[in-house]
Order: sequence, then structure tokens, then C-alpha cells
Amino acid sequence: MTQLDGVVKPKTKRSKRFLESRAPKLTEDVKTAMIMKGGNTSQTVTQALKDIYALKKPNAVLYKKKNITRPFEDSTSLEFFSKKTDCSLFLFGSHNKKRPNNLIFGRLFDFHVLDMVELGIEKFVSLSDIKASKCPEGTKPMLVFAGEAFDTDNEHKRLKSLLIDFFRGPTVPAVRLAGLEHVLHFTALEGKIYLRSYRCLLKKSGCRTPRIELEEIGPSLDLVLRRTHLASDDLFKLAHRQPKALKVKKKKNISRDVFGTKFGRVHMQKQDLSKLQTRKMKGLRKRRGVVVSEDQDGQAAKVAKVDG
Repeated sequence: MTQLDGVVKPKTKRSKRFLESRAPKLTEDVKTAMIMKGGNTSQTVTQALKDIYALKKPNAVLYKKKNITRPFEDSTSLEFFSKKTDCSLFLFGSHNKKRPNNLIFGRLFDFHVLDMVELGIEKFVSLSDIKASKCPEGTKPMLVFAGEAFDTDNEHKRLKSLLIDFFRGPTVPAVRLAGLEHVLHFTALEGKIYLRSYRCLLKKSGCRTPRIELEEIGPSLDLVLRRTHLASDDLFKLAHRQPKALKVKKKKNISRDVFGTKFGRVHMQKQDLSKLQTRKMKGLRKRRGVVVSEDQDGQAAKVAKVDG
């Protein structure tokens, strides 16, 4: 590939296909996460990174070598690796005396850090410690957020948005009932965030709707919020912009509810109820030669008999 005036021109078909895969699209590819550890880590952090990588596969890249960097001080190395592997999400693990068992969740916009949230691990139970059957690789999880802080506090709101971006998986048009088997539950309570992972079991209930039971499969993390690096409101709004081609054009008299159900309003002309065809009954049939009229009380009365 040659670079001329800031424009990269491909020389071969392979490089052309590579540039086309990295070019902006109307519908972007599934977001990939890079998971890496810093220069100094603990066994808890290393195992937590491996377990989160197991939940995120196959849309993740795990770096096994140490990377001596500090994202809050200098994020250039993260941006370099992001551009190299085409990843828009990252998880960085480190450990030191000041901030032990440290995890940094973050995302990038246009290969620049958009926002980062630093969380400390206070209690950790790995996947291997819980003896239960696990969900298959690549299972799209159901995300549940509990706690008032996720709706009121600005930092927790951004953390919720970041976690949804990180764990949501691919966008699918439909999901079968048996595919809803993995649940990730986040609880914000008293300044801490509790992450729990469950497997959804469908049991017989004696009727058409199955009975649902939750079985914990791990990992289990008790986290505490530390430092944050949040994007400005203008940059955050710019990162959420959608192309005009993807915006749904509003149609007259058609609306949808929160569940996506489509409602339509039909406008009709005024109906003449006197010509409305009703069920024929023998008692309501008009007799030949009798004119029927209604009096003021709305009751039918015989007026006259026409000579025939």
C-alpha cells in the first residue's frame, strides 16, 4: 500500500480487501474487545481477565504478554493496539499497592479513547471454582441492571452504557426461547457493583410456558468504583450519531410501543347506520301495506293502512 497526501492507495487485491473491511459501513461489524494486562498483575486479575475473555469469545482478543502502560496517564499504546486489531472496546488489568486488583473497562471512538471506568476487585470467584455446566461459546447474554444508582448517578449511567456495549454481543433479528440461557446480572448497592453470571434452566411446569430456574455458573465479582474518565456531552453525542440512511422515516398514522408492536390508525368515512345490514328476524319484518313510523318516545306505531 502507498500513502499519498494522507490517502492510502492499495497495490494488491489483498490490501484492497483489507482497506474495504476497515472502511466505515452503514451497519458496523460486531464490536471486538482487546483484553490485556499491565506490567504488574496478581493471580486474581489474571484469572478474572481469562474468565471475562471466556464470556466475550469469539469477539475478543486476549494478549498474554505484559504491556507496561497506564491508560489514565497515557493512552497512546491502547489506541495503537486498537487500530492494529480493529477493536473498539478494551479491558486492562493491573495490580499495585495503591490500587490492588484493578480492572479498567473502556471504549474507543475513531481509535481514540472515549471513556474509561476503573473498578477494583474486592471478591472474586472464578468459572472453574463453581462446578456447574457452562453456556456454549458465543452465547448472547441477557443483561439485567438492578439498583437506583444506574438511573440517577451520572457515572453509573455511563458505566451501565459501557457494560452494555461490552457484553451485548451481536445484533440479531430474532432469538429462540432455548437460546435465552445466559444471564449477566449487575447490582449497584451501597457504592459497590456486584456482577453475577447465571445459566437459565427451562423446567417442566405442566403448561405451555416453562418454569425458569437460575443456576450460578460464574464468574462472580464484587467491584468498587474508583477513577473515571468520561467523554464530554458533545463528544458522547457525536459518537452516537447514526447515518441518515439508517434512520427510520416516520410514517403517518403508524406507531410502535416500547416492545416494538406496530399499531396503525385507519380513517373511514362516516357510516350511515340506517343502511346497516343486521340480522333478520321474523318479528322485525315489515308487513305488507303498513307504514311504520316512530313516535316521540322512540316506539314504533302503525299510522295508516294503504288501500291496495
